[in-house]
Amino acid sequence: MGGADGKVAYIDTEGTFRPERIAQIAERFGVDPDSTQENIAYARALNSEHQLELLNTLSKEFAAGDYRLLIIDSIMNCFRVDYCGRGELADRQQKLNQFLMKLAHMAEEFNVCVLMTNQVQSDPGASALFAGTDGRKPVGGHVLAHASTTRVLLRKGRGEERVAKIQDSPDCPEREATYVITNGGINDPDKV
Repeated sequence: MGGADGKVAYIDTEGTFRPERIAQIAERFGVDPDSTQENIAYARALNSEHQLELLNTLSKEFAAGDYRLLIIDSIMNCFRVDYCGRGELADRQQKLNQFLMKLAHMAEEFNVCVLMTNQVQSDPGASALFAGTDGRKPVGGHVLAHASTTRVLLRKGRGEERVAKIQDSPDCPEREATYVITNGGINDPDKV
C-alpha cells in the first residue's frame, strides 16, 4: 500500500485542524474530499498525558496496517502548558523523551512516517546548531532535536512567500525553498 492509499492519524494539541482546508486541498489534486477526510483519524489532545494515551490507542489502530502517516501538531504545546517554569523542566524533558521513544517505536514497528510541528522561542544566545539566523530556536531542547531525523525550519519570506529551510538531515544538505500558501495548499510561488 502506497502513501496515497493509506490513512493518516492527526493529533491536534492546539485546536487548529480545519477539515475544510483538507477538502480544498483534495479538490486541487482531483481527489474526492469526502474519501480524503474519511482517511484521516483526528484526535484533540487535551494535555500531555492525554497525548500519550492517544499514542497508545493509535498503536492498536496501526496494527491493522492501514496507516502511513502520523501528524502531531504541535509536539510541545501540551508539555509546555503542563510543565511550566524551570522547576519543572527536568520532569517535562523526561516525559517528552518517553513520548518520543514511543513515537520512534511506533514509526519503526508499523512503518509509518511521523511529522511533528513545533513551536519556536526567542533566544538571542542560541547555538547555531539549533537556532535560526533570526535568534529563534525550537522548543524542546536537545531531547526533541535528537529525536528528529530531519528538521525543517519554516519562516516568513517576502510578501506572501514563505521559506522552508532544511536545518539538519542525514540525507539532505542544508538548503532553502520558497513556497506560498494558497486555497489549494502549498504551491510554488512561480506557478501562482
